[in-house]
Amino acid sequence: MTTDILTATDLKKYFVIGHTGWPKREPITVKAVDGISFTMHEGETLGLVGESGSGKSTVAYITIGMYRPTSGSLKFRGQELFQADGKRPLHLRKEIQIVFQDPGSSLNPRRNIKELLDLPLRIHQPGKHRLEQIIRLLEIVDMPPEYMYKYPHMLSGGEKQIVAVARALATNPSLIILDEPTSALDVSVQAKTINLLLRLQKEFNLSYLFITHDLSLMRNVASRVAIMYLGKICEVAETAEFFQNPLHPYTQMLLSSIPVVSEAEEELKPKKVVSTGEIPSPVNIPTGCSFNTRCPFVMDVCYKVDPVMVEAGNGHTVRCHLFTQPASAGG
Repeated sequence: MTTDILTATDLKKYFVIGHTGWPKREPITVKAVDGISFTMHEGETLGLVGESGSGKSTVAYITIGMYRPTSGSLKFRGQELFQADGKRPLHLRKEIQIVFQDPGSSLNPRRNIKELLDLPLRIHQPGKHRLEQIIRLLEIVDMPPEYMYKYPHMLSGGEKQIVAVARALATNPSLIILDEPTSALDVSVQAKTINLLLRLQKEFNLSYLFITHDLSLMRNVASRVAIMYLGKICEVAETAEFFQNPLHPYTQMLLSSIPVVSEAEEELKPKKVVSTGEIPSPVNIPTGCSFNTRCPFVMDVCYKVDPVMVEAGNGHTVRCHLFTQPASAGG
């Protein structure tokens, strides 16, 4: 029986970026995350995929506690991650860690590796033999112990990211958020980092929320895949089902644009779906379905009614009027 580790229900995060002119002075709002719901299972990798500006990193920053949600619920093993005063319960802070996209900017250049790894240990495990733990952390990520005396500028990009992974492991977390952890690395280094993450997941029974725009990577890493577009999730499925039977027109568009090197791979891709128009501004999202300005299958109802998530079988859910009953879709 699977155990849920992270559950989001109607989660929203809005940012006020300015105000309209006099005399109304109404706020100008970006709906970065606009009412998403999803569930992560213990020990799985959930891939959260979308274009830049889709809101996937905002989901990560809410989960780690950098942002407080505007509304909605986010629970870790059944307990709310945010109290009424907006603070996170102390005992949950060490359970969720993050590895950022750019290791160069996420590591303090004035601290050596020993100091970087010592800080979370000092906060969450005071009084213990921290030097031994630092050596063990470096050994876990296949890094020589003598590296503890080096500074970030002395390391390669891949080594910096491995240090970031070691730092995330320092609190013995259950859930690690991986925010584009390989996008700034060379291809060969990407493979080494991914293999390390997969080994650590098995060794420590970790759950990963893997945020990326790379669908090819998700095919080999994720247990399930969720697609985001303009602050909303439009499709969720197990990885094999997702690649074999993409349902949402936006998902089909993304998959059909993946570059391939052989005719066999080309045959596995969905029929080419061509989108028209530009991605709408997140400040002025279209009424109805937010994808209606680019969808080749757009209908009248798509301009009037925002579709809801429906079950398509085999744990596959999709938010599109093509899969809703005519009565519920408004005709």
